[in-house]
Amino acid sequence: MAPSRVADFKELLKPGISAFVVVTGIAGYLLGVQVSIDWLVLLGLISGTALTSGGSGALNHAAERHHDAMMHRTKDRPIPAGRVDFRGAYVYGVALLVTGLGVLVVSTNPLTTILALATSILYIVVYTPLKRVTAHNTFVGAIPGALPILGGFTAATGAFGTVGWVVFAILFLWQLPHFYALAWKYRHDYAAGGFVMLPNVDPSGKSTGRNAVIASLLLLVAGILPTALGAAGWIYLIGMMAIGTAFTIPAFSFLSEPTDERARRLMLTSLVYVPVFFVLVVIDFLLR
Repeated sequence: MAPSRVADFKELLKPGISAFVVVTGIAGYLLGVQVSIDWLVLLGLISGTALTSGGSGALNHAAERHHDAMMHRTKDRPIPAGRVDFRGAYVYGVALLVTGLGVLVVSTNPLTTILALATSILYIVVYTPLKRVTAHNTFVGAIPGALPILGGFTAATGAFGTVGWVVFAILFLWQLPHFYALAWKYRHDYAAGGFVMLPNVDPSGKSTGRNAVIASLLLLVAGILPTALGAAGWIYLIGMMAIGTAFTIPAFSFLSEPTDERARRLMLTSLVYVPVFFVLVVIDFLLR
């Protein structure tokens, strides 16, 4: 396969999102593991999650090819640009998804596998078409975005548990300010592509900013709950209080004056949050 073709098929995997999904799955596993890491389970979780996420990404590319062609930001993606046939992308996506589910069911447990399948179905079948129907699609899309960390937790414990739902809430709430900022920044592009996003429904930006602030404040609370529940220690608590507080600042700033620059600052802060969260989880695990 020529290098350009390799790059195109790599792009179909949405590697940035897939890496994010894998990292959150690892974090969930570390927060759930009680004694020591079962490396076969963890490696299976990583590879299975990467495959299912990449497959879902390819299927999303195929499903949104016509709308991607109408947006400046996405018109050069492999399918709308004509470099990859959408049927080939479908086959590619399904093959990766099925393989990933097979890896998960063999290496982890049925519950984790079901969560991975639910993630893909919600992302492709529910969230993707809802983006063209309702401005509240962000709430629905945040569910499959948060399920991988719960899957990491169930891979370690075999059950949901209170801590599992708390880490799910952390990732769910984090996505709201992140995607609201993204939706504001690319609101004209989304409108051209036929997507119904909150900034297009409320051009003033007040609803977008208000929702971002509420989510960031709830995230500040949710972020410290693992320590209250005994799943994390004081270093994690202090770090999460700091990054959680820092996240609220650009959210309030955007609410006070919705501009592209303030939306960019909110989005950049959101991109820092998850790596800091992951590092704190790893440090906490190593210090147990």
